[in-house]
Amino acid sequence: MTKQITIGGDLTVNRLGFGAMRLTGAPNWPDHADAVKTARRAVELGVTFIDTADAYDLGLNEELLADALHPYGDVVIATKAGQCQPGTDWIPCGRPEYLRQQCELSLRRLKLDRIDLFQLHRVDPLVPLADQIGALRRLQDEGKVRHVGLSEVTVEQIVEAGRITPIASVQNRYNLADRASEDVLEHCESHGIAFIPWLPIKRNVAAAGGIARRIGATEAQVALAWLLRRSPVMVPIPGTSSIAHLEENCKEVELSEEDYVVLTAAA
Repeated sequence: MTKQITIGGDLTVNRLGFGAMRLTGAPNWPDHADAVKTARRAVELGVTFIDTADAYDLGLNEELLADALHPYGDVVIATKAGQCQPGTDWIPCGRPEYLRQQCELSLRRLKLDRIDLFQLHRVDPLVPLADQIGALRRLQDEGKVRHVGLSEVTVEQIVEAGRITPIASVQNRYNLADRASEDVLEHCESHGIAFIPWLPIKRNVAAAGGIARRIGATEAQVALAWLLRRSPVMVPIPGTSSIAHLEENCKEVELSEEDYVVLTAAA
């Protein structure tokens, strides 16, 4: 199993990434100092791909990562724009002027001159997809964005967006129990597009629990090991606010061929 992937042809990262959303935003999540320690521990454990978004805690998540990790060295910070959360609801917002504004704010908060991977957080159904991707392409042309990614899209949308600019990554929900994006994963694999499953760990899957107990691993470790084996373009981004859980997730677990087959048939 290959442990690295090259996103967009020039961003080589370790395939087990980290989703930073849980580092900020809720009363029971860590304070700033503890969140900084968690982000730094992720890098110490070999994480070189970290995913955030402008909408996570109104930009404070990006600021936290800058405080913890800037200058980033070999670590790729991927962020997203195109969805806002003014209250409890997530609302797509893909107007070109909004995407440009959020890119500028992300650059400032992350202390970057260029964002390596800038992802459309959600497709706004009220704005033509060509307008949304066109805005990201213009940011690329200006040198503010290196590669463009998409999130929660269909194969047809990937193809349409790819006519405007190369698509380096796709971030859809995918895990042991939820494989609705199987066709998207297969498309990404056949076209060399990184597939970044959000919510990669689904607990209480009977087969995973049984295998975990037998091999002395956690259900999360088994779920991540299955994802990494499922496809060479898979880049899981498990998120946590706990250093203990982070260390568990980063521990490598090998699945036998029989266990992999059982898990694959479990959904």
